[in-house]
Amino acid sequence: MSANLLGTDVEGILGRVLEADPECLYVVNPSAAVLEQLVYATVGSAGPEIRVLGEDETLKRVMEDFLVASKAADLVEADRVAIRSVPENGRTAMFLTDDQVTALVQAGDQVGGLSTTDREFTSSVLEAVETEWEAAEEFRLRTPALSRITETLELDLEPCVREDFESLLGALETAKGNGTGLDEVTISLLVAAKNNVLLYDISKWGEDVGIASKATFSRTKTKLEDKGLIDTEKVPIDVGRPRLRLKLQDERLLDADPAEMAAIASEVLAN
Repeated sequence: MSANLLGTDVEGILGRVLEADPECLYVVNPSAAVLEQLVYATVGSAGPEIRVLGEDETLKRVMEDFLVASKAADLVEADRVAIRSVPENGRTAMFLTDDQVTALVQAGDQVGGLSTTDREFTSSVLEAVETEWEAAEEFRLRTPALSRITETLELDLEPCVREDFESLLGALETAKGNGTGLDEVTISLLVAAKNNVLLYDISKWGEDVGIASKATFSRTKTKLEDKGLIDTEKVPIDVGRPRLRLKLQDERLLDADPAEMAAIASEVLAN
């Protein structure tokens, strides 16, 4: 049984596998790096349904990154990707179609794809993976789809808020928080402060769309205030307690472009 090298990166290997126009593609036991690259390579492309069968801990770790999880949620909502999890399967990472098995071999930053079309072998592997797929549990993404997030930002708030949100996301390599990038709540509050949005409005939007609770927005707002990144001013209303309007406090943020804003906020929060 011979094998052919189909490339040395996920996007290239995926493109070669999809040249045969399969009805379905299984992605079995991908590493965190492979899964992340797969999501980015699949966004905006056409093709078959992709069924990801991954280990639960790996899926959870990758989906901690808002940038990846929100794009994956878009793919799931569009029926481009389905994700199921298993506790641990020990299988070789692979792309699998009805007539081809491509083992994924990772070496540093490179991922090689070794492929075979041997019918007997492919049929045997496919039968085993299909059985595992049927028995596996659906992996539920807790992050809303990025398209729904940006659409509702524009509808519920203002187009400029959506534009700034997208620009700030585009300047980030990761969005996990905890010292590895700004998380989605922090990003939302910084953008809201840049546009003088009420805390009530941004937190209600965030809770409605499924990003986080109002309480989480309030706690994060307090942290950003304590760090000197944002400030608030009271806005009287006809009935009830005054509401708080968010403002940028750190003068460096006032005229910063998205990349500079991300860098300044990350540095302040890390200290």
